[in-house]
Amino acid sequence: MAGQKLIYKGWRTFSGVFTSLRSRNYRIYFIGQGVSLIGTWMQNLALSWLVYRLTGSVFLLGLIGFTSQIPTFFLTPFTGVVTDRYNRLSIMKITQLLFMLQALAMALLVMFNLIDVWHIIALSIVFGIITAFDAPARQSLVIDLIAKPEDLGNAIALNSAIFNGARLIGPAVAGIVIAIVGEGICFMLNAISFAAVLAALFLIRIPARKPATRSSNFRESFTEGFHYTFRSMPIRTLIIMLAVLSIAGLSYIVLLPAYARVNMHGGSDTLGYLMSAMGAGALSAALYMASRKSVLDWQKIITAAVVVLGVSITMASFSGNLYFSMAVLFFGGMAMILSLSSINTMLQTIADEDKRGRVMSFYAMALMGTGPIGNLISGSVASAIGLSWTFAVYGILTVVAGIWFGIVRRSMRRYVRPIYITKGILTGLPDDIS
Repeated sequence: MAGQKLIYKGWRTFSGVFTSLRSRNYRIYFIGQGVSLIGTWMQNLALSWLVYRLTGSVFLLGLIGFTSQIPTFFLTPFTGVVTDRYNRLSIMKITQLLFMLQALAMALLVMFNLIDVWHIIALSIVFGIITAFDAPARQSLVIDLIAKPEDLGNAIALNSAIFNGARLIGPAVAGIVIAIVGEGICFMLNAISFAAVLAALFLIRIPARKPATRSSNFRESFTEGFHYTFRSMPIRTLIIMLAVLSIAGLSYIVLLPAYARVNMHGGSDTLGYLMSAMGAGALSAALYMASRKSVLDWQKIITAAVVVLGVSITMASFSGNLYFSMAVLFFGGMAMILSLSSINTMLQTIADEDKRGRVMSFYAMALMGTGPIGNLISGSVASAIGLSWTFAVYGILTVVAGIWFGIVRRSMRRYVRPIYITKGILTGLPDDIS
């Protein structure tokens, strides 16, 4: 009897991981995104390997990362207003089609041996501009796809799960494909994969709603969103934490092609193994987050995860052993998603519905917009002091960021607690919530 209860409890926990898939719209979106993201991760690895193969420059690796994301930094505060004023689903249909065309252009240039560094830079800028419109719409659309608001945390975690499941599969496949037929096929496969998410978006049916900010002009909407975001202590703190994490804790990823070749003495397959190890850890963390049913302890999770991420980067810095590096990157990937998913869920839970698009635009700016600054610094610092020391410096800075958040999170609870109670997420929280 005890064994049956244990099995039943385990089944309840497992089935709870996929709670949000009961919503038809989210289920369709989940499947389409899952296919498309595998292609996206194949392109990500192929692009970084292509740049390093053509130039052998760690600085240019950082530069490409900079050009692909810097438009997000400048544009997302404004595209967030667009997200709140217009139909989010329609915006995503347009951006996914443009992503497909961008991938197709890359594929044809590489396959016909016409590619040059300036092509990559130009198309990376185009990618960044599209992302600036796509990111706030994508983040804000999730809550429109689920039938029950309480499934939001689960849906966000499952988004992380498919993202990192694709991170696990895509780079491993791409490393093999590059070794056999070159990078061009990876770009082509990515272009084809967008058909899946486009089909899903056209199958989704969401009741029409009148955007809440349409009555005011664009400037007033932007100003309102800016003041709302940065006058709220918990939202402001989470955005700052995310920006620091993006610059210090995630920028090492752009250097992984050089790390695979210099530290590991490997090729594209080695890079695929390293990214897949990181993806496996991230996927494990995402599934854990999806199984959580409570809003308690998110801030504690962020604190611990950021510290673990920093320790993992530091431990990988001077490693010359592939298996050891894969192990620490596994924990690094796990810590990365625990922190990012918790921050995302907290922001979407705290934010008012009519301002969610603008809040999530600042989320995108902090995560993807500040990333190029870190990428550019990464390439420059690695050129000056070497890969290993660059990893070590970023790891230590990330640990410090985690300690800082651990200190300030205690003052956040008096702001977060009333919001949760007002929104009916919980009827009450214990006094020691943090």
